[in-house]
Amino acid sequence: MYLLIVTGMSGAGKTSVLKRLEDIGFFCVDNLPCEMLPGFLQLCEKATTPVEQAAVVMDSRERALGSDFQNALDALEAQKVHYDIIFLDCSDEVLSRRYSETRRRHPLNPQNIQDGIRRERELLTAFRHRAKFVVDTTHLTPVELQHMLEESLSLKGNDKFLLLIESFGFKHGVPIEADYVFDMRFTENPFYEDELRSLSGVDAPVRDFVMRDADFLYLLDTVETMIRRLIPRFMEQGKHRLMIAFGCTGGRHRSVCAAQNIYERVKDTYSTVVIHRDTIIERNDIQSR
Repeated sequence: MYLLIVTGMSGAGKTSVLKRLEDIGFFCVDNLPCEMLPGFLQLCEKATTPVEQAAVVMDSRERALGSDFQNALDALEAQKVHYDIIFLDCSDEVLSRRYSETRRRHPLNPQNIQDGIRRERELLTAFRHRAKFVVDTTHLTPVELQHMLEESLSLKGNDKFLLLIESFGFKHGVPIEADYVFDMRFTENPFYEDELRSLSGVDAPVRDFVMRDADFLYLLDTVETMIRRLIPRFMEQGKHRLMIAFGCTGGRHRSVCAAQNIYERVKDTYSTVVIHRDTIIERNDIQSR
């Protein structure tokens, strides 16, 4: 197992780094006391699904527990644990401004930010000296910090973009987590065809019925073009999950056909999951009639 210890100045971006690591598959724990590190490593080894990459934040918040950073690091080396330390630093001026803007209290001195920053630098000296990676976030945007992290740790190759494609029925509610929603109710509804009513959008007769509409095909072509054009742009901005939803009245015919069609078009390019949310609900509605 590979362990990455994330540490550094409060306000320098540790939370952003931990979120990014979690997105790319690390098992992450924030504010883990040093004394609990050996037990945490044992849990990772005994997990049903072995943990290959883990990241923990260890910082000045531990001062209340009297933790000894140096002894914790020495213990890791004695156990021959494969680990690295990344230390996030930032200028005192920018740290002070960030605290003022967010109105947060410094963990080492809630009344005096400057004194808290000074004391924290002294407390984290051992971590900084032993860090393999030191990243100055003074002039970095969150996206630039993510890129710096990927380059420093050579993590970009492990990154995957997840595309979620969902069909739904408007009468059951629009999925609130969707990034894009397309309304397929402009085309003729197979529900009103007796021989198609009990089928769904994955069945060939329904697909043939819906696909005869040239505008239906035009919309699908447009959505595919949009996906292929925008996903690389989203990834540049640090977004690694996109959800596209297709809706029709009940979520059984037109929306399912559209979602399944787009899934088949892009599944070999991106890590893609298709979800037909309301097909079971709609089947129950049909049977009850």
